[in-house]
Amino acid sequence: MDDSRRNPSSDDEVALRRIQRLSLHLYSPSAPLSGELSLLPCRAKRNLLASVESLSEYMRGPHREIQSRIFEFFQSRPDLQTPVEISMAEHRQLCMRQMTALVRDAGIRPFRYLVENPSAYFAVAEAVGGVDISLGIKMGVQFSLWGGSVINLGTKKHRDKYFDGIDNLDYPGCFAMTELHHGSNVQALQTTATFDPITDEFVINTPNDGAIKWWIGNAAVHGKFASVFARLILPLQGKGGKSADMGIHAFIVPIRDLETHALLPGVEIHDCGHKVGLNGVDNGALRFSQVRVPRDNLLNRFGDVSRDGKYTSSLPTVNKRFAATLGELVGGRVGLAYSSVGVLKIAVTITVRYSLLRQQFGPPRKPEVSVLDYQSQQHRLMPMLASTYAFHFATQYLVDKYCEMKKTNDDQVVGDVHALSAGLKSYVTSYTARSISTCRESCGGHGYAAVNRFGILRNDHDIFQTFEGDNTVLLQQVAGDLLKRYQEKFKGGTLTVTWNYLRESMSSYLSQPNPVTARWEGEDHLRDPKFQLDAFRHRTSRLLQSVAARLQKHTKTLGSFGAWNRCLNHLLTLAESHIESVVLAKFIDAVQNCPDANTREVLKLVCDLYALDRIWKDIGTYRNVDYVAPNKAKAIHKLTDYLSFQVRGVARELVDAFDLPDLVIRAPIGMASEAYEQYTQNVGF
Repeated sequence: MDDSRRNPSSDDEVALRRIQRLSLHLYSPSAPLSGELSLLPCRAKRNLLASVESLSEYMRGPHREIQSRIFEFFQSRPDLQTPVEISMAEHRQLCMRQMTALVRDAGIRPFRYLVENPSAYFAVAEAVGGVDISLGIKMGVQFSLWGGSVINLGTKKHRDKYFDGIDNLDYPGCFAMTELHHGSNVQALQTTATFDPITDEFVINTPNDGAIKWWIGNAAVHGKFASVFARLILPLQGKGGKSADMGIHAFIVPIRDLETHALLPGVEIHDCGHKVGLNGVDNGALRFSQVRVPRDNLLNRFGDVSRDGKYTSSLPTVNKRFAATLGELVGGRVGLAYSSVGVLKIAVTITVRYSLLRQQFGPPRKPEVSVLDYQSQQHRLMPMLASTYAFHFATQYLVDKYCEMKKTNDDQVVGDVHALSAGLKSYVTSYTARSISTCRESCGGHGYAAVNRFGILRNDHDIFQTFEGDNTVLLQQVAGDLLKRYQEKFKGGTLTVTWNYLRESMSSYLSQPNPVTARWEGEDHLRDPKFQLDAFRHRTSRLLQSVAARLQKHTKTLGSFGAWNRCLNHLLTLAESHIESVVLAKFIDAVQNCPDANTREVLKLVCDLYALDRIWKDIGTYRNVDYVAPNKAKAIHKLTDYLSFQVRGVARELVDAFDLPDLVIRAPIGMASEAYEQYTQNVGF
């Protein structure tokens, strides 16, 4: 054999390793083997002894006590639990009663958490989303969007006037940004807010049907105020005495009478009707006809208008003001990414428990075997379970960074959070949406029963991919930020924490792969976190370099917009690759920081499966640049299958460690015990 193809072990060791691998196919995985591979079955046995309590303790974070209070409250109130069959009108009223009871009866104050301790707010959002996703979204509209816009875009006068009413639900409100013709392109919104210097008011107007505010949560039934995003128009302030358009600003607009709940003059609201999911949220469409609000109703943190109609701002351009305005609303994306992982945990728990319970077929004259003992079911579910753990740690990191951003307002942290929240929201919600369908299919016919939750989870979660930023648009933001960092790297600029690897290792990642390491196939090497992370980052760096070159080339003939569109799929792949690198890095950190050795070993197994499964799914990319030789690719594939088998051995412990109460699971087939009994009772036996 050529020296360049030889693993740096002796010929005898190579031969022994191959014999051992062959033995693995001939004998039971639990049969004793000597040498390297004998560690694998031994590990599987130890993993089965892993403590659910230790795993759960490490997973649950600092706010489990608040979540437990929420679960116990709703468990004690059957009248507030959402039935499987419920009309849209009943669901909307139930959601409002749920939110009111949460605040006024249970004493949970989400708005105070949002302002004082954001990580506690996100824990509350995850818990109430487990009770009913519609409730989680309605709460987010009230406190994070309506309340958050007042607090983050307004000043002290707005906080003093509105905080208590938002907090105690005396002031239910809406977030009126999206229009019929414009969603993602916020800078193109058409609603206007024209200053009238005579009356010292802004006149809010919908100039055409395309500017009707659409899909506005809380608007159809319950909202009494709205944060309306509109173009601020100053008469006579432009060139030649024309009106000046100062860009998008937010205004507090009362829409219903506080006492009678009647629509106020000039406000027209219609119901958006029945939706695919989230029918507990009352979405409406709003048209404004010359609605007047006081000048003080401008949320003026980034731009203000004086009594004489003069505009002032600490930010010099429309684009900078717009960026600052939207930047303050990033918490919604953080919350959606975090809550999406909560939905994924529910779906995976139901599916894994049922797959362990369900028995079908088996060897001749032998008992039937668990569905999860089939390699095909392991292939479907174990990487998904590993991804759920990976996303848990990644979104927890995102929440921590968001809290740091709110405390410090450090520019680098702000930039990091904006891009990371866009990427994780997009990647995690898309993955969860696909996974819920896979979970439904994996549970066969019983997965199709509404009582077993998959249809409700899928329909309610589906819109997570669209609101708070369409996922494709958000990935483009990540790609654009990566290209900006790439430019800065070559100009000697600084990089935010998440992008450090571009500065530290770009040259090594872009060098020709080592022909020796490209062929290494030993288990220790493949399970080395350095190899795994290097592989992820090598892919991202290659994609970044190549798309930068393509953009430069096509810009010469197509212009910047045309070049971007020509390279769009490449850019989306780059963004996803970067996010996967971040997710893996945070998972590796979580494994290394785990204080309990047994728990750390279980998490290392799950992390290895996540990493190698992702490498295998994109093995073509690694083969195309000779980063992985054919023999190594085959070894990755085999080890991924074997790690799925190992994770199957601790699958019950892993899902039980999510510590989800029956109130949240609810699906009879997903119960920790007596699943079939509960299922038959549900239909009347």
